[in-house]
Amino acid sequence: MKKWIIGAALLAFTSLSVAAQQQKRETPNPEKRAKNATEKMATELQLSEDQKAQILALNLDQAKKRQAEMEQEKTERDAKREEMKAHQEQINSILTEEQRIKWEEIKLEQRDKRRPGGEDHRRDDMPRRKPANN
Repeated sequence: MKKWIIGAALLAFTSLSVAAQQQKRETPNPEKRAKNATEKMATELQLSEDQKAQILALNLDQAKKRQAEMEQEKTERDAKREEMKAHQEQINSILTEEQRIKWEEIKLEQRDKRRPGGEDHRRDDMPRRKPANN
């Protein structure tokens, strides 16, 4: 009986964990992000009301710029994805069924080599972020 209870509790805990992980996090809007950053600075640095107002304006401007950049990057990623999909469809229309199967196998092998643990993969050689274009 104890095993049943422990098993049921473990199952419930696991399913709740999975459900929590699958929920999409709501990305805060620029105003909320700027307000949170300003409040943190105000608390830690004992800012005056005038300083808070000035910092909030700067943070809001920065948050709006960052939001626009993220939206532009998403649009570019989506366009690139569509371009790659169209390219792959063109290739598939040229290849025979047998060639398509072999090509998919080759791509999977290449993908596995690029993943961590693959023989050709060195994590310290990979750039962490795209360099800023100033």
